[in-house]
Amino acid sequence: MRTEINFDGIVGPSHNYAGLSLGNLASTKNFGKVSAPRTAALQGLAKMRANLERGLAQGFFLPQRRPDEVWLHQLGTTVEAADAVLRANSLSASSMWAANAATVSPAADTADGRCHLTVANLVTMPHRSHEWRETLAQLQIAFANEAHFAVHAPIPAPFGDEGAANHMRLCAGHDTPGIEVFVYGVTGGPYPARQHREASEAVARIHGLSPTRTVFARQSDEAIAAGAFHNDVVAVANERVLFTHELAFADRDALYAELRAKLPEIEIVEVPAAEVSLADAITSYLFNAQLVTLPSGEAALVLPGEARETPSVWRWLEAHVAGNGPIRHLFVHDLRESMANGGGPACLRLRVVADPATVDPRFIATPEKLDRIEALVARLWPEHIAVGDLASPALWAACVEARSALCVELGLEELAG
Repeated sequence: MRTEINFDGIVGPSHNYAGLSLGNLASTKNFGKVSAPRTAALQGLAKMRANLERGLAQGFFLPQRRPDEVWLHQLGTTVEAADAVLRANSLSASSMWAANAATVSPAADTADGRCHLTVANLVTMPHRSHEWRETLAQLQIAFANEAHFAVHAPIPAPFGDEGAANHMRLCAGHDTPGIEVFVYGVTGGPYPARQHREASEAVARIHGLSPTRTVFARQSDEAIAAGAFHNDVVAVANERVLFTHELAFADRDALYAELRAKLPEIEIVEVPAAEVSLADAITSYLFNAQLVTLPSGEAALVLPGEARETPSVWRWLEAHVAGNGPIRHLFVHDLRESMANGGGPACLRLRVVADPATVDPRFIATPEKLDRIEALVARLWPEHIAVGDLASPALWAACVEARSALCVELGLEELAG
C-alpha cells in the first residue's frame, strides 16, 4: 500500500558552524560557534522515533563521506593542502537536510505510473554542489526497484535546482493524482535565488507530469531578502492544505486562484504578516515544520522548539488549533543544533509516496534500528567541533571512521568507501 514515507537525513559527524550558506541567516549568525555533532544526530533520531510512534512511515539517508577528498582532488588539491575555506566546504555536513536531496513526483502524478526522483544539483552553494554524487548513489540503492521508481541524475548547470525544498504537492490523498507546485526565485537583492524556473520546468518534463496539473509559482523577492532561501521556509503543503505566509509568493492572488481551479477542495491557511512577521516566521521556522497526516486522518505540525519560544508564532498556532482550522495537533521537538545551522524539521526530511515494501529495507527505520544507530552515534560521533578543529587530521579520520561504521552497522557497506 502506498503511503507517505519521510526519509530523514542522519546528521553527519562533521556537523559544524562554518557559516558557508549565503542567505541562510541562522548559518551566518552562528558562524564560528562550537557545534555538537553527537547531540545534533541524536536530536534528529529522536524526531524520527517520535514520528514512528505517531504511526508515520519513516526512513533515513546516511551522512556523506567527509571530508570529500574526491571533490578536492577535482579541484587540484587535498584536504591537507586546501585553504581553510575550501577545506570547510569539503567538510560540510549539509546533506543532513534531505529536503534538498531530490524532487519527488509520486506514481499517481506521472505518465508512466512510477515514482520519479530527480537528484538536486545544488550548484549555487559550493559546500552543497558536491553532494549530488553520493545522494544519487543512495537513491539508486534505496529505490532500485525499476517497476516502481525512476531515479534521475541532476539537471545540468547553470540551472540551479535545490530539490523538494522548493516543491509542494496538493491532493485529495497521498496516493491520488495531485497538483505539483514548483516554486522558483529570481536573482536580485542581497541574496541569490537558488531555484531557477528552467530547472523546475526540466524536472516536470523528466517526470512526465501533466501541464494541466503542474504549477510554477514565483517566490516573492521580499521573502528571499528576508532570509527565506528556500520556499519551505515560508510555505508547506500536505494533501488538501496549503500552509503559507502572506508574503511567500510574488503574486499570491493569482496562485491561489489557479490552485482553487485545479483543486477545488483545497484549504489555504494563510498567516497574515500583521500577526506573524516574516522575520518571526523565518527565525522560528514556523513553515519549516513537517505538515503531516496522522493515521486518524487529522493534520499535525511537527515544529522546532523555536516556534514555541516566539510569542507571535505560538499565539497564532494556539488560536488556529483552538478554532476550526485544518491543523489539529502541534508536536514540538528540540532540533536546536540543526536550527542553528539553518535547518528545521522539514529541512531534515524528503517525502516519498511509495509502498514501503518496494523500498530497500536497509533505508527503512524501525525502533530497533534506531536503537542501534543511536548507540553508534553516542560512541563515535564527535561531541564538539570548533571551526578551528576543521584543520585537524584527527577529526578527518574520526569522521571517516564514524560514517564507515554506520554503513557497516546498517549493512550498506557498498556506501562505506
